[in-house]
Amino acid sequence: MTSALFSPIKLRELELENRVIVSPMCQYSADDGSATDWHLMHLGNFALSGVGLLMVEASGVEAAGRITPGCLGIYSDDNERALDRVLKFCRQHGAAKIGMQLAHAGRKASTALPWNGGAPLGDDEGGWQTYGPSAVAFADGWRTPKAMQRVDLDRIRDAFVEAARRCLRLDFDLIELHAAHGYLMHEFLSPISNRREDEYGGSPENRMRYPLEVFAAVRDVWPENRPLGVRVSASEWIEGGWTLDDSVVFAGKLKGLGCDFIDASGGGNSPDRPPVGTSGQGYQVDFAERIKKDADIPTIAVGMIRDPEFAENIVASGQADMVALARGLLYDPRWAWHAAEELGASAAYPAQYIRAHPDNWPKAFPNRDKS
Repeated sequence: MTSALFSPIKLRELELENRVIVSPMCQYSADDGSATDWHLMHLGNFALSGVGLLMVEASGVEAAGRITPGCLGIYSDDNERALDRVLKFCRQHGAAKIGMQLAHAGRKASTALPWNGGAPLGDDEGGWQTYGPSAVAFADGWRTPKAMQRVDLDRIRDAFVEAARRCLRLDFDLIELHAAHGYLMHEFLSPISNRREDEYGGSPENRMRYPLEVFAAVRDVWPENRPLGVRVSASEWIEGGWTLDDSVVFAGKLKGLGCDFIDASGGGNSPDRPPVGTSGQGYQVDFAERIKKDADIPTIAVGMIRDPEFAENIVASGQADMVALARGLLYDPRWAWHAAEELGASAAYPAQYIRAHPDNWPKAFPNRDKS
């Protein structure tokens, strides 16, 4: 049996050994934006888990762009040094390629840690000024963001560029820009949050302008041989909001600027939607399929994916080129090993763990089919 999920894929000059991706997952465990021992454990664990690509969590390109005070950042020399320590460990012991998601939380910044309620922080709780395309709060009780002026547009665009330069110094294999889940780039795209009347608001073309400018500026400094992609909320599931049709057009424009893949997620720009944990397996795969087909660009499918056969079928059927897991990997950090075994494929093991491969204790797997 030949597994599509465990076949290699090439993006520019980067080859992934398989199409299993660790989604960027916020850990809310940084110290002033700097990675800690938690990140050493969390990322190191997945680096040696047999996946093809390990994505570092959404990292704020400026301090004000963090979702919470505990979010990772890549805006200072201290942030860079702390990440370098973690990445050296991952590369020494793991086989996965490593990518970074660059982000700015926009109007959804300045909130408490999720396990402390996740509510907006007051000034007396260490909260800070938030930014957005318009002075429209995310929800009742949230901070009203500052409507970005030219100086803010330039500063944040340049912060993305400087963060990309830091990623290059850290030798990341790939960058993904975060334009999903109601964060700043998504806020510009959506008529729900973008009420501007200048060249960055109004028509879909105008609302796409700033995210495209940021992408182009990052592409200019990111090496030609390294992939650069974008995560989008392909649909907001809100009447009058950003749609899948809009995402197809946006993906086509990104492709024209040198985008190598679209990571197709959904929602996040309004509190009025069902909790994500109640959604069924693969509930967003159709987004990746449509964007791949109509924009003719490689896509990553996401959405509560857990079953190996389900993931295999996504790739084998051509619905998407890669599959990213988050909760599925938190629940089973050795998911890639187990999936490879189930699909008759192979995944990388570190030397220290090779004795756990089923070949090396076959009597523990009496029903194993090696045909």
